[in-house]
Amino acid sequence: MTQTPQTPLSYEQAGVQYDLIDPLKVAAQRAAAATGAHLGAHGYAEVTASRGESAYVVDVGPFYLASIVECLGTKTLVADEMQRLQGHEGGPHHYADIAQDTLAMAINDLITVGATPLVVQAYWAAGGSEWFTDEQRARALVRGWKDACDRCGVAWGGGETPALAGVVEAGRIDLAASCTGLVKPKERLSLGDDLATGDAIVLLASSGIHANGLSLARKLAERLPQGYLTEIEPGLSYGAALLAPTTLYSPVTEALWQAGLRVHYAANITGHGWRKLLRHPGAFRYRMHKLPPVPAVLRYIQQQAAMDDAEAYGTFNMGAGFALFMPAEAAEAAVEVARHCGVAAWVAGVVEDGPREVLIEPLGIRFSGEDLKLR
Repeated sequence: MTQTPQTPLSYEQAGVQYDLIDPLKVAAQRAAAATGAHLGAHGYAEVTASRGESAYVVDVGPFYLASIVECLGTKTLVADEMQRLQGHEGGPHHYADIAQDTLAMAINDLITVGATPLVVQAYWAAGGSEWFTDEQRARALVRGWKDACDRCGVAWGGGETPALAGVVEAGRIDLAASCTGLVKPKERLSLGDDLATGDAIVLLASSGIHANGLSLARKLAERLPQGYLTEIEPGLSYGAALLAPTTLYSPVTEALWQAGLRVHYAANITGHGWRKLLRHPGAFRYRMHKLPPVPAVLRYIQQQAAMDDAEAYGTFNMGAGFALFMPAEAAEAAVEVARHCGVAAWVAGVVEDGPREVLIEPLGIRFSGEDLKLR
């Protein structure tokens, strides 16, 4: 049994305002750009076009080096609450999935530039040493982290596990990961230099909310009749649906390269939802003519939060966790490669001459270049 809220719930009401956060990101990028010259002292050079992309790229001669650091965000709070509600019978195992989420945040960003993930590092900052005394939960975190590394073929190099009482709330943990990878051979680099009118847009399916939009999702739980235990489908609670682990897309991008299918550009559809299709700075229109199925949890959130389609697609992934921009003649083959990797995919759009905008034709939604400012 569910109830319809009397007033809509927006991402801003949940405490996240990108118009306040994004200017700091832009300011940081501009300051950071001035430091790129330091690489010259070592005989290397940054790939300037990677500034503002999902991963930073350095030219080290025979190949490119790519790197990224990402945090998980507030999804751990959902896992903590589900453990409280379910007890040790069902709760701690969610941390294996939470580990995958954390790695996915870094790895899925790294691969957008054409990199093969090579090494990951862990950052697990707890609100106190007592967090680590829950052995089931700690073992699940370790197990999930290793399993995700194995699925992506990356080495787990090490990490940091500080106890930050007074910085991190007692009983909580802040999870983050860094990832380093190689773009080898160099022609695999996909920063959009070859993006062109007529390219196809292939969308890869998401597994649910992934790890973006959780602030709004948690706020919504306060309105539900049974909170996180509210059923959204027979046998599926709201909390369990939120905790479905984020899809790891590096097996797909590796398989595409092995199949000889070039990717001109790629976007990890995380915060900002489908506005992330605008990440490339070029004057292109992205005309989307096909929608992937919306995961039940995202459809439920949209309905219960009374969000219109524009806000939902501008906030959540709505079933598309990753986008590939590639030659039209290779698109159907790419769909088959993804499906062989266990990830559903669709040829969902086309790149046209600008202005810079996304048109989601089935829903009549338009996002302009002003709706995404990350540079």
